[in-house]
Amino acid sequence: MAAPPPPSPGPDVDLDRLGQVVVCFSQTIYRSNGVWEGPDPLAPMIPLFILQIMMAILSSRICNFVLRPLNQPPIVAEILSGIILGPSMLGHIEGFRKHHFPNHNFETIETMGHFALVLYAFLTGLQMDVKSLVHTGTKSRIVAASGSIIPFLIGAAIFFILQAEAQSMIGFIFCGAALTVTGFSVLAKILDSKRLLNTEIGKIAASSALINDAFSWVFLTLGLLFAGSLGNVQWAVLSTVGFVVFFANYVRPLLNWLISKTPEGQGFSEFYICSFIAVISAVGCFTDAIGTHPMIGAFVFGLIMPNNEVLSTAILDRLEDFVMGIFMPVFFLVCGLRTNTFTLTNGNTSIFTVLALILLACSAKIIGALVASCYTGMSAKEAIGLGILSNTKSTMVMIILEVGQVQQVLSVQQYTVMVIAVLIMTIVATPLAAMYCPTQDLVPYKRRTIQNAKSEEELRILACIHGTNNLPAVISLLESSNSTVSSPITVFGAQLVELVGRAPAMMVVHSSGSGRHVGGSQEDIQTSQIISTFDNYELRSHGVSTQVLTARSPYDTMADDICKMAKEKRAAFIILPFHKQQGEDGEMEDMNSAIQTVNEGVLLSAPCSVGILVERGRPSKYAKNIAVLYLGGPDDREALTYAWRMSALPDVHLTIIRFVPGKDVSAEVEEDADADLELTRENSFVSVSIDPAKDKAEDEDLLNTFRTGTEGDESKKLIELVLDDEEEFTNAIKSLDDRSFDLYVVGRGRGVSSALTSGLADWCECPELGAVGDLLVTSEFESSFSVLVVQQYVRMNKNGPSPSSSSGGGSMASAAESMSQRMDTDMQMDMGFRMSFSEHEPDTSYDSPTSSIGRRQQEHHYMV
Repeated sequence: MAAPPPPSPGPDVDLDRLGQVVVCFSQTIYRSNGVWEGPDPLAPMIPLFILQIMMAILSSRICNFVLRPLNQPPIVAEILSGIILGPSMLGHIEGFRKHHFPNHNFETIETMGHFALVLYAFLTGLQMDVKSLVHTGTKSRIVAASGSIIPFLIGAAIFFILQAEAQSMIGFIFCGAALTVTGFSVLAKILDSKRLLNTEIGKIAASSALINDAFSWVFLTLGLLFAGSLGNVQWAVLSTVGFVVFFANYVRPLLNWLISKTPEGQGFSEFYICSFIAVISAVGCFTDAIGTHPMIGAFVFGLIMPNNEVLSTAILDRLEDFVMGIFMPVFFLVCGLRTNTFTLTNGNTSIFTVLALILLACSAKIIGALVASCYTGMSAKEAIGLGILSNTKSTMVMIILEVGQVQQVLSVQQYTVMVIAVLIMTIVATPLAAMYCPTQDLVPYKRRTIQNAKSEEELRILACIHGTNNLPAVISLLESSNSTVSSPITVFGAQLVELVGRAPAMMVVHSSGSGRHVGGSQEDIQTSQIISTFDNYELRSHGVSTQVLTARSPYDTMADDICKMAKEKRAAFIILPFHKQQGEDGEMEDMNSAIQTVNEGVLLSAPCSVGILVERGRPSKYAKNIAVLYLGGPDDREALTYAWRMSALPDVHLTIIRFVPGKDVSAEVEEDADADLELTRENSFVSVSIDPAKDKAEDEDLLNTFRTGTEGDESKKLIELVLDDEEEFTNAIKSLDDRSFDLYVVGRGRGVSSALTSGLADWCECPELGAVGDLLVTSEFESSFSVLVVQQYVRMNKNGPSPSSSSGGGSMASAAESMSQRMDTDMQMDMGFRMSFSEHEPDTSYDSPTSSIGRRQQEHHYMV
């Protein structure tokens, strides 16, 4: 009989674990019959998850509401809301934590928080303008470099001081990277609320913040790469670099091609948006697989998205409110649950050491700014103010710290110390900014008109350009302005670009010669041509310096932006292109009616004199036969002064044609003077009275000075024409067509009540040109010429104008008083007292940045 087979070996048993109690739980998604099946309705996942989301959103909204009167940025409320719900406060209560935030449910809410990071990273990349980083000035680059290197070293030092035994050394990258962050969006709102956007410190802080934001993504990527297995880090780095190169060189052109196939005006359907979200998920999964993080892939995908305003707006409209309003509060809740203030004094660390480290972290940016001041010429107070502003943090700093904690390279103590430091430095940024940062530039803004400018001083001109079609006429006028070494001209060429959608407004200052390095989009090509044109104008002229700026803003705020630029650059004269151009048939065609609204807004709010340039035909290199049509008043005096400056060029002939009403007409005007001084509202402009006797004396003084200064000079003539009525005046203007003038310089005619033009004002098609300018532009002429309509800046004070400003007829002084009650006191003193268009004037003031700095944005990005 065969022997029985040997028994099969039994399963391996760990005898050491026998008898141990293992805690198990069965997690259900939801309970079908609610409380009727069990005592705890929050035991299933879904009810508890919904409750946690509700608490996160509600807590952040309450904190934001409470802190709003203190002008604290939303990031402060978000961080505080998470800390309140975390183990530092309510979470320290065992019953609250056990029922609302149990340990077994943390992975669920953490997963949603990290998915929020993926979408947030995509939106951040979508709105980031990489080209603007290239155009920042040297001073901003020095500040950004110092504000990244020194804070990184200080952050690394804090990590090593608090380092625990057997802890990974890679955590110093995350601690250092957290201190390098400067939140641009948060900073822009603070700069706007404190009126620091147009100051030198404000512009440096904003532009350096953009560079710091870009550096923070680099540091985060490096930290994620090194936080993995060090043995394979080289493959992770190579894979990530290859991913970025592939998407930039192949995926971006593919997206451009797909978008070009979409019919113009059709928009982007839900299919496009859902497809992009699917791609975001795919690239996030891929970058996680190669060793970085899903949000790095999403950020790169947003960064390489084509510059299409319609597509960007469609994506932002559908995603931004959902991500920022629902998902991101969950992420800050996760951050708060990881923060535990009871661990600050763990181990051998005393509370005094912790306080010293927090103070050191808050001083990192200030130390960096002080070091940068040694190379930029800033004073110590300015450097401290710049450091305080640069201390402003954004969501990016919480992302870096939270990811470091997830990667287990930051201890709870290190994480909590950094979160508290970030919270403190952001809170104090707003109140301390007003103490250390001047609210206005120290250089006085005195020369606001051409007439008051001294011959040996530079003339500062802001030349606005909507497109390359405006360039010939503007350059011709600048060539005619007679720049010399003894009487130089500084020209700021402002390319005005309409901003559509919800992208942030921005002003970029281009360096000389940068036009040949600009990209290939239509806007970039125009920018390149504008830069090259101004560079060539500077090279072939004597005493000329130029600088080109690109200002992107919606048309409803463009007038404010132009006035802010003029004030910032201390310009004495603004040149605006007309909204019509001459067509092939000789008729003036409307190019863009929105430009007319912009011009009207500038005329009402300009801090200096303004000229509207109208091109009728192709302009010559510079004007050689100039005519000034003179009726009197401040605008005509400014026009005569500017034309007189032009006439100093060789081979230039200047003719001053003064129109004088006949004696009978003059007597009628004097009898009706009181009637003429009544308040008038014509074409949305408000008139303010002037002193006729004083104004007439100033006219005579200027004309006598011209006669004396040009006596014996045959190239300069003064002709007086005595006319009886409007018809004779109109015929006299039209008869000038035979004189072959190539440039007419006329005043806009504010404050002038003349019988020769009073009736013409009622028929003006373009009231911003005044009666004489409108007649030159709308009448039929066979010759080609340009028209420059000039409005002189008139200084205003709290009691009214100092002589005045108006737009057609006169008005009562009470009109100025009633209008002054509607003006902001600072604007009265600073910008010459802004007048309202009408009772239904649209609000074009800045609510906050970006929010171009409350209109959504309204965040202005300044590159210096």
